[in-house]
Amino acid sequence: MRAETAPGTMKQPTARAVAAELKALGSPARAKASAWFFKTGAGQYGHGDVFVGVTVPEQRALAKRYAVLPPAELSKLLGSKLHECRLTALLILVRQYERGDDAARERIARFYLAQRKAVNNWDLVDSSAPYVRGRHLLSRDRAVLHKLARSRDLWERRIAIVATLAFIREGDFADTLAIAELLLDDRQDLIHKAAGWMLREVGKRGPDAFERFLAEHAARMPRTMLRYAIEKFPEEKRKRYMAMRRAE
Repeated sequence: MRAETAPGTMKQPTARAVAAELKALGSPARAKASAWFFKTGAGQYGHGDVFVGVTVPEQRALAKRYAVLPPAELSKLLGSKLHECRLTALLILVRQYERGDDAARERIARFYLAQRKAVNNWDLVDSSAPYVRGRHLLSRDRAVLHKLARSRDLWERRIAIVATLAFIREGDFADTLAIAELLLDDRQDLIHKAAGWMLREVGKRGPDAFERFLAEHAARMPRTMLRYAIEKFPEEKRKRYMAMRRAE
Protein backbone atom coordinates (compact mmCIF):
# COMPACT_ATOMS: atom_id res chain seq x y z
CA MET A 1 0.00 0.00 0.00
CA ARG A 2 1.21 3.51 -0.80
CA ALA A 3 0.09 6.43 1.33
CA GLU A 4 0.34 8.88 -1.58
CA THR A 5 -1.80 7.96 -4.55
CA ALA A 6 -3.53 9.76 -7.37
CA PRO A 7 -5.71 12.78 -6.45
CA GLY A 8 -9.08 11.69 -5.19
CA THR A 9 -7.99 8.10 -4.54
CA MET A 10 -5.72 8.50 -1.49
CA LYS A 11 -6.59 6.06 1.24
CA GLN A 12 -6.35 6.93 4.90
CA PRO A 13 -2.80 6.00 5.96
CA THR A 14 -2.47 3.67 8.93
CA ALA A 15 0.20 2.48 11.33
CA ARG A 16 -0.49 -1.07 10.22
CA ALA A 17 0.37 -0.17 6.62
CA VAL A 18 3.63 1.49 7.69
CA ALA A 19 4.61 -1.50 9.82
CA ALA A 20 3.81 -3.90 6.98
CA GLU A 21 6.03 -1.97 4.59
CA LEU A 22 8.85 -1.87 7.11
CA LYS A 23 8.65 -5.62 7.62
CA ALA A 24 8.66 -6.17 3.87
CA LEU A 25 11.77 -4.01 3.51
CA GLY A 26 13.55 -5.70 6.40
CA SER A 27 16.73 -7.69 6.14
CA PRO A 28 17.61 -10.36 8.74
CA ALA A 29 21.30 -9.60 8.28
CA ARG A 30 20.78 -5.87 8.86
CA ALA A 31 18.50 -6.62 11.80
CA LYS A 32 21.22 -8.71 13.43
CA ALA A 33 23.84 -6.03 12.80
CA SER A 34 21.55 -3.32 14.19
CA ALA A 35 20.79 -5.34 17.32
CA TRP A 36 24.53 -5.55 17.97
CA PHE A 37 25.23 -1.90 17.09
CA PHE A 38 22.47 -0.55 19.31
CA LYS A 39 23.47 -2.75 22.26
CA THR A 40 20.28 -4.76 22.76
CA GLY A 41 21.83 -7.47 24.94
CA ALA A 42 20.99 -8.07 28.59
CA GLY A 43 22.25 -5.21 30.74
CA GLN A 44 22.99 -2.96 27.76
CA TYR A 45 21.34 0.39 27.10
CA GLY A 46 19.14 -0.93 24.26
CA HIS A 47 18.11 -4.15 25.97
CA GLY A 48 14.89 -5.52 24.52
CA ASP A 49 14.83 -3.31 21.41
CA VAL A 50 13.81 -5.26 18.29
CA PHE A 51 14.93 -4.55 14.72
CA VAL A 52 13.66 -5.76 11.37
CA GLY A 53 16.64 -4.38 9.43
CA VAL A 54 15.52 -1.34 7.43
CA THR A 55 17.94 1.41 6.45
CA VAL A 56 17.41 5.01 7.57
CA PRO A 57 17.07 6.28 3.96
CA GLU A 58 14.30 3.73 3.41
CA GLN A 59 12.57 4.93 6.56
CA ARG A 60 12.89 8.56 5.47
CA ALA A 61 11.24 7.65 2.18
CA LEU A 62 8.36 6.02 4.07
CA ALA A 63 8.08 9.05 6.35
CA LYS A 64 7.69 11.25 3.29
CA ARG A 65 4.98 9.03 1.80
CA TYR A 66 3.10 8.71 5.09
CA ALA A 67 3.59 12.35 6.08
CA VAL A 68 -0.09 12.88 6.93
CA LEU A 69 -0.34 9.98 9.35
CA PRO A 70 -2.66 11.18 12.14
CA PRO A 71 -1.71 11.26 15.84
CA ALA A 72 -3.68 8.15 16.77
CA GLU A 73 -1.78 6.13 14.17
CA LEU A 74 1.54 7.68 15.14
CA SER A 75 0.84 6.61 18.73
CA LYS A 76 0.48 3.05 17.53
CA LEU A 77 3.83 3.16 15.76
CA LEU A 78 5.50 4.74 18.78
CA GLY A 79 4.09 1.97 20.94
CA SER A 80 5.59 -0.72 18.73
CA LYS A 81 8.35 -3.00 19.95
CA LEU A 82 10.01 -2.52 16.54
CA HIS A 83 12.69 0.13 16.53
CA GLU A 84 12.06 1.05 12.90
CA CYS A 85 8.37 1.72 13.61
CA ARG A 86 9.32 4.18 16.31
CA LEU A 87 12.00 5.89 14.23
CA THR A 88 9.72 6.20 11.21
CA ALA A 89 7.01 7.72 13.41
CA LEU A 90 9.49 10.27 14.74
CA LEU A 91 10.67 11.14 11.24
CA ILE A 92 7.04 11.73 10.31
CA LEU A 93 6.61 13.98 13.35
CA VAL A 94 9.64 16.02 12.33
CA ARG A 95 8.20 16.49 8.82
CA GLN A 96 4.83 17.46 10.26
CA TYR A 97 6.43 19.97 12.60
CA GLU A 98 8.50 21.53 9.83
CA ARG A 99 5.41 22.00 7.65
CA GLY A 100 2.84 22.81 10.32
CA ASP A 101 1.26 26.12 11.30
CA ASP A 102 1.58 27.45 14.84
CA ALA A 103 -1.36 25.42 16.15
CA ALA A 104 -0.08 22.21 14.58
CA ARG A 105 3.41 22.79 15.94
CA GLU A 106 2.07 23.30 19.44
CA ARG A 107 0.11 20.07 19.20
CA ILE A 108 3.08 18.13 17.82
CA ALA A 109 5.47 19.46 20.47
CA ARG A 110 3.07 18.44 23.24
CA PHE A 111 2.51 15.06 21.62
CA TYR A 112 6.26 14.47 21.42
CA LEU A 113 6.71 15.26 25.09
CA ALA A 114 3.82 12.98 26.04
CA GLN A 115 5.28 10.16 23.94
CA ARG A 116 8.90 10.60 25.06
CA LYS A 117 9.11 7.14 26.65
CA ALA A 118 9.08 5.79 23.08
CA VAL A 119 12.15 7.91 22.25
CA ASN A 120 14.37 5.32 23.88
CA ASN A 121 17.56 4.93 21.90
CA TRP A 122 20.20 7.43 20.90
CA ASP A 123 19.30 7.57 17.20
CA LEU A 124 15.65 8.16 18.07
CA VAL A 125 16.63 11.07 20.30
CA ASP A 126 19.13 12.58 17.88
CA SER A 127 16.78 12.36 14.88
CA SER A 128 13.95 14.16 16.62
CA ALA A 129 14.74 16.14 19.78
CA PRO A 130 16.41 19.17 18.12
CA TYR A 131 13.82 19.33 15.36
CA VAL A 132 10.67 19.14 17.48
CA ARG A 133 11.28 20.01 21.15
CA GLY A 134 14.33 22.14 20.48
CA ARG A 135 12.84 24.18 17.65
CA HIS A 136 9.62 24.61 19.57
CA LEU A 137 11.46 26.15 22.50
CA LEU A 138 13.43 28.69 20.49
CA SER A 139 11.13 31.46 21.71
CA ARG A 140 9.59 29.70 24.73
CA ASP A 141 10.49 28.88 28.30
CA ARG A 142 13.04 26.05 28.42
CA ALA A 143 12.56 24.92 32.00
CA VAL A 144 11.22 21.58 30.73
CA LEU A 145 14.67 20.71 29.34
CA HIS A 146 16.37 21.48 32.64
CA LYS A 147 13.82 19.25 34.34
CA LEU A 148 14.50 16.43 31.87
CA ALA A 149 18.24 16.87 32.45
CA ARG A 150 17.63 15.89 36.09
CA SER A 151 15.57 12.82 35.18
CA ARG A 152 16.62 9.33 36.21
CA ASP A 153 15.82 8.21 32.68
CA LEU A 154 18.86 8.10 30.38
CA TRP A 155 16.90 9.04 27.27
CA GLU A 156 15.16 11.99 28.89
CA ARG A 157 18.55 13.37 29.85
CA ARG A 158 19.80 12.87 26.30
CA ILE A 159 16.70 14.64 24.93
CA ALA A 160 17.48 17.56 27.24
CA ILE A 161 21.00 18.14 25.98
CA VAL A 162 20.55 17.21 22.30
CA ALA A 163 17.44 19.40 21.94
CA THR A 164 19.67 22.41 22.59
CA LEU A 165 21.28 21.91 19.17
CA ALA A 166 18.40 24.03 17.85
CA PHE A 167 19.47 26.91 20.12
CA ILE A 168 23.15 26.54 19.26
CA ARG A 169 22.36 26.93 15.57
CA GLU A 170 20.77 30.28 16.43
CA GLY A 171 23.87 31.42 18.35
CA ASP A 172 22.22 30.85 21.74
CA PHE A 173 24.49 28.81 24.04
CA ALA A 174 23.27 29.49 27.58
CA ASP A 175 21.00 26.48 27.98
CA THR A 176 23.49 24.08 26.40
CA LEU A 177 26.19 25.19 28.81
CA ALA A 178 23.87 25.10 31.82
CA ILE A 179 22.57 21.62 30.99
CA ALA A 180 26.07 20.33 30.23
CA GLU A 181 27.07 21.52 33.69
CA LEU A 182 24.12 19.64 35.20
CA LEU A 183 25.38 16.50 33.47
CA LEU A 184 29.02 16.69 34.57
CA ASP A 185 28.50 13.96 37.16
CA ASP A 186 26.35 11.75 34.96
CA ARG A 187 27.52 8.14 34.89
CA GLN A 188 26.25 7.21 31.44
CA ASP A 189 28.69 7.20 28.54
CA LEU A 190 25.89 8.07 26.10
CA ILE A 191 25.29 11.26 28.04
CA HIS A 192 29.00 12.07 28.09
CA LYS A 193 29.08 11.68 24.29
CA ALA A 194 25.96 13.79 23.76
CA ALA A 195 27.11 16.60 26.05
CA GLY A 196 30.58 16.59 24.48
CA TRP A 197 29.02 16.74 21.02
CA MET A 198 26.85 19.74 21.98
CA LEU A 199 29.79 21.51 23.58
CA ARG A 200 31.80 20.97 20.39
CA GLU A 201 28.93 22.54 18.44
CA VAL A 202 29.04 25.53 20.79
CA GLY A 203 32.76 25.77 20.11
CA LYS A 204 32.16 26.09 16.36
CA ARG A 205 29.96 29.15 16.80
CA GLY A 206 30.98 30.62 20.14
CA PRO A 207 34.60 29.70 20.83
CA ASP A 208 34.97 32.20 23.66
CA ALA A 209 31.97 30.83 25.56
CA PHE A 210 33.19 27.29 24.89
CA GLU A 211 36.67 27.91 26.22
CA ARG A 212 35.34 29.70 29.30
CA PHE A 213 33.29 26.58 30.02
CA LEU A 214 36.36 24.39 29.54
CA ALA A 215 38.50 26.58 31.77
CA GLU A 216 35.96 26.22 34.57
CA HIS A 217 34.96 22.58 34.14
CA ALA A 218 37.56 20.60 32.20
CA ALA A 219 39.15 19.32 35.41
CA ARG A 220 35.98 17.45 36.41
CA MET A 221 34.51 16.59 33.02
CA PRO A 222 34.18 12.88 32.27
CA ARG A 223 36.97 11.79 29.93
CA THR A 224 34.59 10.95 27.06
CA MET A 225 32.71 14.24 27.38
CA LEU A 226 35.91 16.24 27.27
CA ARG A 227 37.38 14.17 24.45
CA TYR A 228 34.27 14.68 22.30
CA ALA A 229 34.15 18.39 23.13
CA ILE A 230 37.75 19.13 22.09
CA GLU A 231 37.90 16.69 19.19
CA LYS A 232 38.57 19.43 16.62
CA PHE A 233 41.34 21.15 18.57
CA PRO A 234 44.96 20.82 17.44
CA GLU A 235 46.75 17.90 19.07
CA GLU A 236 48.81 19.94 21.50
CA LYS A 237 45.77 21.87 22.67
CA ARG A 238 43.82 18.63 23.14
CA LYS A 239 46.66 17.22 25.24
CA ARG A 240 46.73 20.35 27.39
CA TYR A 241 43.03 20.12 28.17
CA MET A 242 43.14 16.38 28.80
CA ALA A 243 46.00 16.95 31.23
CA MET A 244 43.76 19.28 33.24
CA ARG A 245 41.50 16.42 34.25
CA ARG A 246 41.71 15.23 37.81
CA ALA A 247 42.88 11.67 38.31
CA GLU A 248 39.94 9.28 38.26
